[in-house]
Amino acid sequence: MKPSPPFCSHGPVRDARSRLDRLGIVLSGACAVHCVVGLALVGLLGLGGPLLLAPEIHEYGLVAAIVVGALTIGIGALRHGRMRPLVLGGIGIALMAIAVAGPHGLAEAVLTIAGVAVLALGHVFNIRACSLPR
Repeated sequence: MKPSPPFCSHGPVRDARSRLDRLGIVLSGACAVHCVVGLALVGLLGLGGPLLLAPEIHEYGLVAAIVVGALTIGIGALRHGRMRPLVLGGIGIALMAIAVAGPHGLAEAVLTIAGVAVLALGHVFNIRACSLPR
């Protein structure tokens, strides 16, 4: 097994960051499922409207994405120097913010799903970046 590059910190800090990256991926997936299920239940079946479409759910989700993304991807970029995870995370969060700022509907769902997919990809690249040489 190859030794890790010297710029990657091992131990509790790296483990916590890696767990937070994985949490970010799980939250991104949950957000995408919420969008698809919400559209199906509200749009197709007329069920669950006020609860599923509550703006607070989307605002809290965006805040969670920003906090987890900043902690993991931001700190990761400072440690490993790779900008791809940071750029992807920023684009993903921007797409999510645009979606939250607009009206509910198909366009919001598409922007949100695109945003969480790009953000999740940023988390994946962040996890992998520590094993790559500069």
